[in-house]
Amino acid sequence: MAEAAAATTIDRRGFIKNGAVALAGATLAAAPAALWADVTAGRIPRWRGFNLQGRFPAPGKPSPGPAYDEFDFEAMAEWGFDFARLPLNYWWWGDRHDWSIVREEPLREIDRAVDLGRQYGIHVNLNFHRCPGYCINGRELEPADLFTGTAAQRARAQDAAVRHWQAFARRYKGIPNRRLSFDLVNEPPKMRSYEGYLEERYVEIVKALVAAIREVDPERLIFADGINIGQAPVMGIADLGLVQSTRGYLPKAVSHYTATWVPKDEFESFAVPTWPMKDDRGEVWDKNRLRREYIDPYAPLVRKGVQVHVGEWGVFNRTPHGVALAWMEDSLSLWKEAGWGFSLWNLRGQFGVLDSGREDLAYEDYKGHKLDRKMLELLRRY
Repeated sequence: MAEAAAATTIDRRGFIKNGAVALAGATLAAAPAALWADVTAGRIPRWRGFNLQGRFPAPGKPSPGPAYDEFDFEAMAEWGFDFARLPLNYWWWGDRHDWSIVREEPLREIDRAVDLGRQYGIHVNLNFHRCPGYCINGRELEPADLFTGTAAQRARAQDAAVRHWQAFARRYKGIPNRRLSFDLVNEPPKMRSYEGYLEERYVEIVKALVAAIREVDPERLIFADGINIGQAPVMGIADLGLVQSTRGYLPKAVSHYTATWVPKDEFESFAVPTWPMKDDRGEVWDKNRLRREYIDPYAPLVRKGVQVHVGEWGVFNRTPHGVALAWMEDSLSLWKEAGWGFSLWNLRGQFGVLDSGREDLAYEDYKGHKLDRKMLELLRRY
């Protein structure tokens, strides 16, 4: 089962598998010079783009071809986008039973993606979607839990995560921040106590990983996901010089309607979604509610000069298309007002603008793919 999970893709909390299309050759899309100047954690462009889910075989299995398609970078650049977040699974280059292993061949595929970003003027954000000891999905498949294991297990997993991030830091040292950044741990878990969500353990992990990366590459631009599955700000790391990555999936009743991988207690309603909507408690969800959920909690961080980016967001393809677009526009307008960039969960696939499998719209042909033109143009406007 572990080998199959490493070789294939999984749901939104994993990677939704897309068909392979490789198109060679393109014209370099040059971004304005001012966009790339002086990129630091305190000053980033309003990067906008998509998550790209790569195709990596299990160890010992034949490769199905390049892990990342040049087509995706070409399309993003053609449409004016400049950010690609790559959710990575350490099983691809490592071994969940021996955390000392770092294989060279799979890393060359990531090198290629970083270089495609250079060619097309697209910033590449490398995210450990599964790191040693933790993943938001299939967490129990790890031999030791990074967050809630025994003290010895936590230390073992943290040491392994440090080792793997330092391998990346050495490999990509010297690539400027305008082209490349690291995103440490995807969607830390909910950890409840009588005080609410505990962030102390996550702060420990982030500090250890940041220190390890900066020991090798002191200037590397680093993102850290929020707590509570990426949704809430982390004040305990506000002074580390990081970008904080948030999420745009509320309410789940709209963004994940009928999605089987989301726990039922995260849904506000199971009714066919509308926008605005009223949840099962009679509470109204509209643009003002989104402002309270998305923007207001981050005000203390923003006052401290911390930059915020929406690392994942989008709507599963079972939500009615018109509802999806209305909710997306309210979300996008709030993020633009706040100066936050974004990356849709996928470019091609069930949350994307290409080959989404929606049944309630007329697609346009785009180089052999089914394009959701209305969604694409909405994203481009913001």
